[in-house]
Amino acid sequence: MKNLFITGTDTAVGKTVVSRALLQYFARAGLSAVGFKPVARNAVRSAEGLRSKDALVLQSSSTLTLPYDAINPLIYEEDEVCIRPREPVDYSLLSQRLQRLQQQADCVVIEGTGGWRSLMNDAKPLSGWVEQHHIPVVLVVGIKQGCLSHALLTAEAITRDGLPLAGWVANRINPGLAHYAELIDVLSDSIDAPLLGELPYLPRAEQRDLAGYLDLSSLGKVALPDSSAKIA
Repeated sequence: MKNLFITGTDTAVGKTVVSRALLQYFARAGLSAVGFKPVARNAVRSAEGLRSKDALVLQSSSTLTLPYDAINPLIYEEDEVCIRPREPVDYSLLSQRLQRLQQQADCVVIEGTGGWRSLMNDAKPLSGWVEQHHIPVVLVVGIKQGCLSHALLTAEAITRDGLPLAGWVANRINPGLAHYAELIDVLSDSIDAPLLGELPYLPRAEQRDLAGYLDLSSLGKVALPDSSAKIA
């Protein structure tokens, strides 16, 4: 396996936490794994320059020690980079950085920005770049009121784009939600991809060991490039 792209039903549904869990799972399996955040928003200024909290979590969760710009090549302060005209997204740069990471690690966990159709500077979604590289996708479903429609529409869009939906992860972002188990059952019956794990509501989840909440044994049944027997 070389790449997995992590998308979500919306923004703030737990893509970073699930990406961390995947990196930890691969590390536990004896694989070198690195996180990649091609485009980051909501960055804050620091002594080192603009930094994304999400990208920093990916950097610290990787098994390789890499400089920040290797993990996050494009970074913006605004929440929605498409609301202001800026320079076009350099997709060739993203591809070059991805290729470099592929040469260094067994697995590259790529975290998207927003949802599957979230727009970049050029009013195009990052999903087009994912489609170009034919990267298998993991869908993070934030379990909350109204998540069923978002999850099914996103899963349909991914498969319609011709990409393999490797699986989905349930992330409980609302601890007080009623009928949680029923929602998981409906999603499991409706999404044509395996449930790879359920993350409970956890304070400071980005600081925890999350690998135990995942079961990636079903990934061996998905047509993934360069699949490794270590995680089958």
